[in-house]
Amino acid sequence: MSRTRSAADSATGSGTRETARRAKTRERLMNAAYRQFCQHGINGTSIEAITDDAGFTRGAFYSNFASKEELFLALAERENRLRLAMLRKRFDEIVATLGRPTSKPGPELIEEVIADILSFQPQERQWCLLNIEFRLLAMRNPQVAPKFLETIRTFQNQLAELIDTAMASVGLRFVVDSAHLTRMLLNQFESAMVNAILSGTDDPEGAVRDEMMRTLPSLVDRLTELSPPQQPDA
Repeated sequence: MSRTRSAADSATGSGTRETARRAKTRERLMNAAYRQFCQHGINGTSIEAITDDAGFTRGAFYSNFASKEELFLALAERENRLRLAMLRKRFDEIVATLGRPTSKPGPELIEEVIADILSFQPQERQWCLLNIEFRLLAMRNPQVAPKFLETIRTFQNQLAELIDTAMASVGLRFVVDSAHLTRMLLNQFESAMVNAILSGTDDPEGAVRDEMMRTLPSLVDRLTELSPPQQPDA
């Protein structure tokens, strides 16, 4: 019995190590793809360039991804997931300091909170370049397009839910559909980043923050209201 259990435990441990090793390999391949896609574009990046950057062989690539397009989709999902996690953490920290107000926060506080959130977005220049590459590939490839569109919609919906939850935590809600508003703000953010990159500024993230701060605080102020108090259970 003990030998059987030891063999089973050994097999389980071996499987766990293999899973962890595989996850690290995928992560390194995606990190390499991120760098190569940003520098050379998706079409200009070969699988060999990705594997050379990551320090692996083509065999390691095909053990984890069936194609460059599959890697691209996995990378898009990972980056969206990481950004949502960072925003969720920041929202939680901000909400913890605000509490639940008895009256609607003034424009100054709303402006301060938005400035705090906008200052928390890393490497948006690279992410903007990568997003443009993603969209170009999806528009040119009918097989990739629906999968990428699903990735975009999932991110937008999750972000809208995150914002709704954060607003509800401080007793506020939007007076318009939050999903539509989120899509509009994401489009505005991306447009501002594209303009900042094209202008050649040394600090595109700073330029985008300045652009967003011109309109976003007043927009949020006008489009939010206090949530009605919850009725106690009967």
